[in-house]
Amino acid sequence: MRATVIGAGVAGLVTARTLAERGAKVTLVERSRELGGNASWLAGGMLAPFCEGESAPLSVVERGQVAIDWWARHVPGVSRAGTLVVAAPRDSSEIERFAARTSAHERADEKRIAELEPDLAGRFRKGLFFASEGHLDPRTALRALLEALRTRGAELRFGEDGEGLGAGSGVIVDCRGFAARADLAELRGVRGEMMRVRTREINLKRCVRLLHPRIPLYVVPRGDGEYMIGATMIESAEKGPVTVRSAIELMSAAYALHPAFGEAEILEMGAGVRPAFADNEPRVVEREGRIFVNGFYRHGFLLAPALAARAADLVFEHAALQRESERLENA
Repeated sequence: MRATVIGAGVAGLVTARTLAERGAKVTLVERSRELGGNASWLAGGMLAPFCEGESAPLSVVERGQVAIDWWARHVPGVSRAGTLVVAAPRDSSEIERFAARTSAHERADEKRIAELEPDLAGRFRKGLFFASEGHLDPRTALRALLEALRTRGAELRFGEDGEGLGAGSGVIVDCRGFAARADLAELRGVRGEMMRVRTREINLKRCVRLLHPRIPLYVVPRGDGEYMIGATMIESAEKGPVTVRSAIELMSAAYALHPAFGEAEILEMGAGVRPAFADNEPRVVEREGRIFVNGFYRHGFLLAPALAARAADLVFEHAALQRESERLENA
């Protein structure tokens, strides 16, 4: 059975890997000439279904719980150190609000916060610890998935936009993200901006979320003194560079988490457009002879394994129907 996956972001690569594991002959088509250059490349890589329950529907929490095990089986460097959520003393009500909207956490007082993250000792009095969550480095993960596809004999075609695919392409799975809006008019773009910094003055072991009424922030350790700081959520499909306002907000919030970030070296600032449907839930859509996997909003790495499994089911169903149709025609 043959399948062609369009798009080498997290949705496309996870879908292609899932299909290959099930025995499909996979072709991966990507318009960029190399890996990267999409929203997945700029993602935080948090595998935090319970934290996402603060603003996401229950379906996201439920489907996201398989993610950390899936990623740990498929790529190196998956951290299972949990997520620590803190707030400044003046914003302690934010901890109560977050706790009321989420589950699978333990309360963390000042002593417990210091045990979990010694460099935050004395800075925060109340927090929440989500022990079963984790994170990964998106760039390491995407490279590993691509290499696994290459090892399995998948055909990798970079520098092609996926238009004009012929009959020999098999079942087509479209994972182009916001680039598929011409075919999925209901998609909207949500702009996200991030920073990557390096500092030797602080050593965080896990993803830390700082709650703030106006500028919620997460800091994800990447190792070797590097941290990803993100991310804004702006209702806009404009890519462009990071704005001065967003840069100031991200840096100010990071400084509020720990003043050492004020002396950090800025390695990168980037902005990407996340695809989202009106309800901010991803879905698998069959349309115009294609299977679309899209609308991941801020949950790409968290929900890609579950959605890819659903897409793979449909691919094999389509292939079975096509074989039966051909059998009847030749009978």
